[in-house]
Formats: sequence, C-alpha cells, structure tokens
Amino acid sequence: MLNPWIQAARPKTLPAAVAPVLMATAIAWSDGTVAYVPATICLLFALLIQIGTNFANDYFDFIKGADTAARIGPTRMVAAGIIKPVAMRNAMAAVFATAFVVGCGLLPYGGWWLLTVGIASVICGIAYTGGPYPLGYHGWGDVFVFIFFGLVAVCVTYYVQAGHFTLMTLLGGLATGALATNILVVNNYRDMATDVVAGKRTLAVRFGRRVAARQYLAQLLIAQAVPLVWTLLDSRAWPSVLALAVLPRGLAVYRKLLAATGREAFNEVLAGTALHYVLFTVLVCSGLVLAQWL
Repeated sequence: MLNPWIQAARPKTLPAAVAPVLMATAIAWSDGTVAYVPATICLLFALLIQIGTNFANDYFDFIKGADTAARIGPTRMVAAGIIKPVAMRNAMAAVFATAFVVGCGLLPYGGWWLLTVGIASVICGIAYTGGPYPLGYHGWGDVFVFIFFGLVAVCVTYYVQAGHFTLMTLLGGLATGALATNILVVNNYRDMATDVVAGKRTLAVRFGRRVAARQYLAQLLIAQAVPLVWTLLDSRAWPSVLALAVLPRGLAVYRKLLAATGREAFNEVLAGTALHYVLFTVLVCSGLVLAQWL
C-alpha cells in the first residue's frame, strides 16, 4: 500500500529540501558556473535526507510518546497503526543508506571532505528525534533545520558546481534556512500541548507561543530582505527583488498562525508556509536567471 508511505514522507515539507538546491543552482547560473550533474545529485541527496528524517520523526516520536491521539496535526503513520514501527525503522535506515550512497557521487566534484557533510547529515537526521540526546526534544531542532536545510545545503550545492564559496550563497542559505525553519515553527507551535506531556522541550514549549510567533515573523522578514541585500552588494542581482511580491502573502499566513486553533486551521497554515517558501524561491531564482538577459 503506497499511499501511507507517501503521507509518511510528508510532501508538504519537501520544499525545505528542494529550495536550497534551486537557490544555489540559480546563483551558479547567474555567475556562469552552473553544473547540472552535481546539482541533480545534491537534489536527490537533499530529498532523501528530508524523507529519512521524516520517517525517523514518525518512528521516534511514536516510541517516545510525542505522537498520540491528542495530537491535532496531520496523521502520523506509526502512531495511527497504519505502518508498523519495525517497518518504519527499516524504511528509515534504507532511505538514509541510499542518501549516503547518492551523496558519495559528489566526491569527484567537491573532494573527500564532503564525506563529513554526508555523515553529519545522516547522524543529525536520526538524532533529530532519536538517540540518547534527540535534538528536537532539547530545543535544537530549529538550529538543525537552519544549518542543514539552509547554510549547508546552499553553500555545498554551490561549491560542487563552482569550486568555491561566496557571500551571495551564504546569504541565500540564510534565506532558505529561515523559511525552512518556519515550517518547523508551525509544527512546534501547533504541537505544544502534546510535546509538553511527552517531555519534548522545543523552543515553543520553552518560551511560549508568543515568542514562537515572533520567531516566525522575524525569519520571514529576514528571508525577504536577502534579495535587497544582494542588490546592494551587486546591482546586477536586482531582478531577485521580485520575491518581495510574496511578502504580503507571507504576512497573511503569519496572521493565520496567530488565529489558528484546530487541526484544519493549523494544516492550512503549514501548507501556506510551505507554499510561501516555494513561491519565494521560484521568484528569487527566476530573477537571478532573468538578470543574465537584462
């Protein structure tokens, strides 16, 4: 039965894996260093790491009691009894193993030091909710997402194409990391009640919903400001400010977050946050590509 596995992969979270690769490749295109083979490998690796992390969350959150019938978010396959724990654990291991093998394809483009990135990505994907010190249970989930789905994903994807790092890619990683973390903020904001019972000390649990909402807004604004900073650093990047067109939509989703109370409302906010991330990335990348023809 395929559909439960698709749900377990959490398609709405996959933009967090795709966006930084597109961002880095658009930057590489803009400076004439684009290389499609390593970019494609990066995309596959990022998707597999995201799916593996989602499988790990489904498994470990059930084992630790964070996913219960009281949870108001999307159905989790193991907690709902749709997928057996052992099957999810095996699938998680298979996906992470595949990700590592795929990632090894980047070694000819970036060197052996990339092994440390691949190993760290797999370890952190598991340690996010598993292991003796699960990151997500101690308030480090936001840091993990920001670093690996922002700074690392953009900078490494650019590096294997261009052979060096730039300030522009660092800022691009800042933008994608901020918007990817907002997806997590919505989840933690929504799940506060059940996370408290399970001992999951997310930032939302530690500091409350007001701080979580402010974090969401700050990260939204930081990401939206990046194209403006790019333009100040290099006037040729000005078409990337097209991304400002989605700022009103992002603020509207933020207001929905403040008003959300039930399953349907939070699911709408989660979908809206992911869609904003997609639209922002598409507009930024389109602007960078367009700049080459203006």
